[in-house]
Amino acid sequence: MSLLANTRLSVLDLAPVRQGGTIRETFDNTVSLARHAEALGYHRFWLAEHHNAAGIASAATSVLIGHVAGATSTIRVGSGGVMLPNHPPLVVAEQFGTLATLYPDRIDLGLGRAPGTDGATIAALGRNPQSGVHDFPQQVAELARYLGDEQPGQRVSAWPGQGTHVPLWLLGSSGYSAQLAAHLGLPFAFAGQFAPGYMMEALRLYRSQFQPSEVLDEPYAMAGIPLIAADTDEEAQYQATTQQQKFLSLIRGRRIQLAPPVREMDWSPHEQAAISNNLGASIVGGPDTVRRELEAFIERTGVNEVMVNSDFFDHADRLRSYEILADIRSGRR
Repeated sequence: MSLLANTRLSVLDLAPVRQGGTIRETFDNTVSLARHAEALGYHRFWLAEHHNAAGIASAATSVLIGHVAGATSTIRVGSGGVMLPNHPPLVVAEQFGTLATLYPDRIDLGLGRAPGTDGATIAALGRNPQSGVHDFPQQVAELARYLGDEQPGQRVSAWPGQGTHVPLWLLGSSGYSAQLAAHLGLPFAFAGQFAPGYMMEALRLYRSQFQPSEVLDEPYAMAGIPLIAADTDEEAQYQATTQQQKFLSLIRGRRIQLAPPVREMDWSPHEQAAISNNLGASIVGGPDTVRRELEAFIERTGVNEVMVNSDFFDHADRLRSYEILADIRSGRR
């Protein structure tokens, strides 16, 4: 059996808003994708916290997770991630304790320490700019206490939350979260969908420093990657210009909604190189190309799970991409 057949596949949905579309359309598409992924056998479906981003509608992450979980029945639903320093740990525990009570054994809580936004929005959130710089381990520990069994003499408890044992993940794009996840014996997810450069070193640090815990006996690593699958390599390369335009807008200091694909990108050599760096882990192609490159990626990284993020302007094309990938994994393509 191939490496791909033995590797879990999951979905990262950034709840993208497309040009000319609406946020309501985005939410409907998110539910459509989650149901599609569930029917195709994907393992989990995660949403990510971003703020002040006109092209991303998942700011109220826990609310949208509940909406998706309520519209599905078996797929795991969670955060990839909640930016913990933006919130009091008690509030996060209450939100995810509520979700775990409503949808038992289906909720994940992936945690990041970046703000997920810009400086002005950090101030609007009321977040201390230094929060998470030195105290992130303490914040994670406090959150874990609120989700664990209530202890004698515990003065503040999360109701709901206490005793739900919502699975915690640490997310990151550097060695910091990798080493903290190793120290705490938690699963680790690397954000290769936008910052792949440090992936191999972060995975090495995680595995080499891992300490068994009540949660895990051995390391469990997941990598997020961008993936665009289509019926041919040429069609996939064309569709991939949507994600390229997204990163180009960020480089140019603009926040645009998803743009339709184009036949030629209007970028400088410097911009093209920068985007190639951001999308260094990206897999783009028809079935044969995707199979070959994904197998090579799994062999190179040794990850237990791959979480795929796919930016398409047309929702039908995005559904088709996940269908092609599921067929590849099952051996139907």
